Amino acid sequence: MPSVNVVNGKQIVVEQLALGERFTRFLVRPFLQMWYHHDLIQAILRREVRDRFKGSAAGWIWAVIAPLLAIAVYTFAFRTTMKLPVTDISGGPQVAYALFIFSGIVIFNFFSEMAFRAPMLLHEYAHFIKQTIFPSDMLAVISTLRATAYAAISVGVMLLFQILVTGGLPWTVVFIPLVFLPLMAFLVGMAWFLCAVGAFTRDAGYLMISVVPLFMFATPVFYPHDMLSAPFDLIIYANALTAYVEITRDIALLGRMPNPLVCAWALFTASFTFYFGYWFYDRYRNVIVDVL
Repeated sequence: MPSVNVVNGKQIVVEQLALGERFTRFLVRPFLQMWYHHDLIQAILRREVRDRFKGSAAGWIWAVIAPLLAIAVYTFAFRTTMKLPVTDISGGPQVAYALFIFSGIVIFNFFSEMAFRAPMLLHEYAHFIKQTIFPSDMLAVISTLRATAYAAISVGVMLLFQILVTGGLPWTVVFIPLVFLPLMAFLVGMAWFLCAVGAFTRDAGYLMISVVPLFMFATPVFYPHDMLSAPFDLIIYANALTAYVEITRDIALLGRMPNPLVCAWALFTASFTFYFGYWFYDRYRNVIVDVL
């Protein structure tokens, strides 16, 4: 009997080590894949960024003009005597509210671009996926990086406008890249999930087109979350974008460090969505090729 117990004990330890090893491999596998295919990612990303404004005389200037026009329209629209919910940003209540809205729209547009494109992303590259040994899971990464480039331009325009009207920036803007890293992970995971679902049914794309515009009003883009009465001021955090919008406003506009609990929630949603999306896509990876 003692020998049996020892054998069983050793077997349990071995199984636990094997389980831990598989879990560790799962955690690092997406990043190893990104590194292994980094040349391909760079090549396709360059082509996608170049083709975005292909045939346009102004080219990349449009990526700057669009956010400039948005801020100008918001500032003009709110130069009225209406009561504005945000006045603690320098530059006057109208300018403050314009920046307030724009900061939320930057985050929401980043999300919406991925939500609209991801369900049909594999269909765009169906020829490569079917005819070659193509790492289809990297398409979500490439698409997110492309969207990040335009979101970064919008953030740059927002900060430039803020300098012009307020005379400076808070020191906390140095943390903006730390906001984008988990947000990118969140969007990559979402894209993996939507890519897999979209490969099986095009209804996923139509659903995003119908739902995402309405989703804007469930995100505190036009209002601060603390204007909501309890318990809705907490329920709104079920929308993961709420945390990113709030953190961005804190560090870019208000010059204060964000709530640690909000940061922790943003990191949790980013990690969970990233790995769940990868697990879901990897589970159906071999079937996707057949259904495209």
